[in-house]
Amino acid sequence: MIGGGLTGLIRAWRSHQSGNQVTLLEASENIGGVLQSRREEGYLLDYGANTLSLRSLDHSKLLDEIGILEKAIDANPEANLRFIVRGGQLISLPHSPVSFLSSSFLSPLGKIRLLIEPLIPRGKNQDENVAHFISRRLGQEALTYAGNPFLSGVYAAKPESLSLQFAFPALQELEQKYGSLFIGMLKSKKNPNRLAKSRLLSFPHGMQELTNQIAQQLPDESIVLNNRVIRIKRLENHWEVTTRNKLDKEEQNTFDEVICALPAHKLPEIDWIGLEKTELIEDLSKSTHFPLALVFHGYEKQNIKHPLNGFGFLVPEIENRQILGTLFSSTLFPGRAPVNHALLTTFVGGERQPDLVKLKDDDLHALVQKEHRDLLGTFEKPSFKKIVRWPQAIPLPDHNMAKRKEAAKVLQNQNPGLKFSGSHLCGPPLPNCLQADIV
Repeated sequence: MIGGGLTGLIRAWRSHQSGNQVTLLEASENIGGVLQSRREEGYLLDYGANTLSLRSLDHSKLLDEIGILEKAIDANPEANLRFIVRGGQLISLPHSPVSFLSSSFLSPLGKIRLLIEPLIPRGKNQDENVAHFISRRLGQEALTYAGNPFLSGVYAAKPESLSLQFAFPALQELEQKYGSLFIGMLKSKKNPNRLAKSRLLSFPHGMQELTNQIAQQLPDESIVLNNRVIRIKRLENHWEVTTRNKLDKEEQNTFDEVICALPAHKLPEIDWIGLEKTELIEDLSKSTHFPLALVFHGYEKQNIKHPLNGFGFLVPEIENRQILGTLFSSTLFPGRAPVNHALLTTFVGGERQPDLVKLKDDDLHALVQKEHRDLLGTFEKPSFKKIVRWPQAIPLPDHNMAKRKEAAKVLQNQNPGLKFSGSHLCGPPLPNCLQADIV
């Protein structure tokens, strides 16, 4: 197994559960990939995903089998309240039929357009992008003030860049099966694999507990850290893998099977020898990533006017702000900030404004502070500051995903014993990575 992120770990765990001897090779000094959690000055920071959305019985049973579900903590019920920015103000999104009528997140005409969704005919374009789908079914205003900010928050991308069939296959299926998203969602509640109530989870020590727990289920000797794979050679009946450790020493080992769960952009760094259809590695590595910065600010609660009574807020592109959104991290889960303090996690950059990620630390902090003064009523300077940059943050489920999947299938068929997995093939949401089926 090559790559110690969530997809690599879950594949290694499943193989070990099947009775196979497993070796997991990871280039860094830690397992977990982007799921990194750190405690600094009393604040608990998640450098990657901050939550896990649990909706299916299959995923619930899997987490239980791994032994992590009992350690999970549910999000504060206040997190049900979510905000967007409209007209320079935080507007709460509706969470019930009554709140839908009273909320100002859409205009009266926008709400009427949303309500006639069941009357809209099915789409015929299987390769539709998400922006076109949302505007066609729900209206342009719903795209502007719901779809656009939501997708910037999830993928750090614009909805025009995402493929519906890969980003939201379930929505495409609902439309084709029922002719309406609203009707389909009502009927899909009867799905036997669907939890009666979805859960938004994390763990007492952050999201890295998830990958740490999976790693603990593997034999200690099976995880090899600080070893970067530099060459993979196909031999007659097995595979030769060459690694280089942090002391620049090379080592070769042979394996019956190789599962590569590296990020797409890391694949060209490996020297592939003896493969059939080697040229398809290029197609497999073509995954669009935009840079993203996570800016963590800690405040004394008395220095924030907004009650932070929710999940956080997202910013529609039309608002011309310099942040994508902010999580109210210390509201979401306990233990994220010292007593009487609040932790805000803000996302900057993405497809919308990639150059902002390159700003100097002081300038980036100042930018976020200004936005928070305007939107949350913060005053004084934050007592805690931290920036984490991801130059290639999230592999997009875009129109190139079809090529990546096809390239993986052909390479696997032509080279028995070689398999590929990873978020560039299954999609970046954590439930997809937990599934982590070979393409």
